[in-house]
Amino acid sequence: MIRKTFGKSCAIVLTCVVLIVPVVRAQERIIEVLADKDSRYKIAGERTPEITVKAGEKVLLRITAHKGKTWNRDGSIHGFSLLRAKDRSKVAGWDLLLTPGTQEFHLTAPTEVGEYVVVCTVICSEDHEGMHMKFVVTQ
Repeated sequence: MIRKTFGKSCAIVLTCVVLIVPVVRAQERIIEVLADKDSRYKIAGERTPEITVKAGEKVLLRITAHKGKTWNRDGSIHGFSLLRAKDRSKVAGWDLLLTPGTQEFHLTAPTEVGEYVVVCTVICSEDHEGMHMKFVVTQ
């Protein structure tokens, strides 16, 4: 009797876990960015790329990186670092190094509402200083 009850309990728990996990992941908003070989961030359909998120929002940042003219010794070809616009301080957890191809990052948007800037932290070409985009956090 104990074995049957234990077995049923385990089956119920496993079923609940399997059903709940995909729902949690489905709540993440997917943001796709191209870190291109011309040392520019790009977002499909936007002339001037800009990311807007809600404070504390869960996001899946999917970045495709194409090699520029130069790269780091560690193999990273671009960076993706989120800075507060008011003082250029880094946002914890948002300092990413990109390698060639597509990478996914599960992140949480800052809780502080305001304007931020995304900058490349790898010297990727002579146009590296122009590799930035606006990032806005709303209520």
